[in-house]
Amino acid sequence: MEIEPGIHRIGNDLIAVHLVVTPEGVTVIDAGLAGHYRGLRRELATIGRPFSDIRGLVLTHGDSDHVGFAERLRAEHGVPVFVHEADAARARGEESTSPAWGARRLGPLLQFLGYTVAMGGLRTRHLTAVTTMHDGERLPLPGSPQIVPLPGHSPGSVAVYVPEHRAVFVGDALTTRDVLTGRTGPAPAPFTDDPGTANASLDALLELDIRLVIPGHGAPWRGTAADLVAACRAAR
Repeated sequence: MEIEPGIHRIGNDLIAVHLVVTPEGVTVIDAGLAGHYRGLRRELATIGRPFSDIRGLVLTHGDSDHVGFAERLRAEHGVPVFVHEADAARARGEESTSPAWGARRLGPLLQFLGYTVAMGGLRTRHLTAVTTMHDGERLPLPGSPQIVPLPGHSPGSVAVYVPEHRAVFVGDALTTRDVLTGRTGPAPAPFTDDPGTANASLDALLELDIRLVIPGHGAPWRGTAADLVAACRAAR
């Protein structure tokens, strides 16, 4: 699905994968669940781009619902997978976490768990090799994505800023649909390792010229960074 010219989404408001499409190639942001690979194949076919046009996959963090098809894309197509150095071990499946779930409602919880299972969430292949990235780095990929550190959800959580679109892909640094409660609008994400650090990290977004915020869970949100951060903190 095209969000706007040059930005495409695979999946839905529960879990989403995004593509930045340029004449020079494609950058994939996050890899969802294993079953989202089918959606990636369909989206590439729809826009007339082969897998060989994918120049890199950037992970906003290393959780299992963001690395779903990353190893397949790396192993079968030679696509480098970039992850912050602080989340590299998590993306490789070398460390486990037990963050607090927070508030939940039965209906949204069952919907999220059912979708996760249906899309292969129980058969995630962790990465066997990653390319580490660092705070503030601008990657040599289509869209010239800039890495903005947003630790808290995980130690290596980042946002991916694409200046041409004034768009920021925030992963789970915040959400616009809480998958455990069904609440919509900017808010802290569930399953966060360190909520206090995650809240403080949002200040980094205030330094960006943005008009489009794209989370890993929830609908895209349009507005300024100041309005986004204020709305997210008001929802705590």
